[in-house]
Amino acid sequence: MDIAGFIDGIGANMLGMDGMTLSTMLGLLGQGLIVTGQIFVITLVGSLPLGVVVALCRMSKIKPLAWLTRAYISFMRGTPLMLQLMALMYFPYYLLGIKLGDLNIGPADIGPVHIDVPWVMIACCVGFILNYAAYFAEIYRSGIQSIAQGQYEAAEVLGYSRSQTFMKIVLPQVIKRILPAMGNEVITLIKDTSLAFVLAIAEMFTVAKQIAAGQVSMLPFIIAALVYWGFTILVEFILSRLEKRLDYYHD
Repeated sequence: MDIAGFIDGIGANMLGMDGMTLSTMLGLLGQGLIVTGQIFVITLVGSLPLGVVVALCRMSKIKPLAWLTRAYISFMRGTPLMLQLMALMYFPYYLLGIKLGDLNIGPADIGPVHIDVPWVMIACCVGFILNYAAYFAEIYRSGIQSIAQGQYEAAEVLGYSRSQTFMKIVLPQVIKRILPAMGNEVITLIKDTSLAFVLAIAEMFTVAKQIAAGQVSMLPFIIAALVYWGFTILVEFILSRLEKRLDYYHD
């Protein structure tokens, strides 16, 4: 057996050079990373404010509204995100008889912006937003309820309105208290974007899986893992900086 040739063959296979250059592989993974980033950003932009609304409804004194919100949170946290994505993707067709292609947005030009969004991407982002809003809502609720009632009473004595009390006294303390828990959910979101593969969306994990199958190489998975890890390190760094900036709020 030619040991040197055998070792060279393993190296070429691991580097994904058998039929695909490394630069091509990185380019394809980069395109997948862009889609992953889009899902991540859209989910945060949608779920963070929606979580506040859900949390306030959850704490509402209107019992039917509070019960309905509690049921929503329980369902979203108690069923797999993958199942929710698939149900949201196909329910217009199976329940309403609407062709999925008819739900696409575009192609259309609005000023300088060209819009062409397929239903599969809409369903994916909506599913992620609804799911993560439920988790963020419970984090918000725990933070708001952790503020001592005496602080509300003191603000009332000082002449603060309810909105002023919430924005100037309660909210800054809530943000500091929930930041670690929020950071955990954001990091989980980075990894959960890979679940978009169930809808055949070409995010980074899907692309890595396809390249690995075609090239019979582990390198795409290794690169994808390193990128996910780097993404989480970046988020951890940003969150640690935020925590340091909020150090002047002491319990």
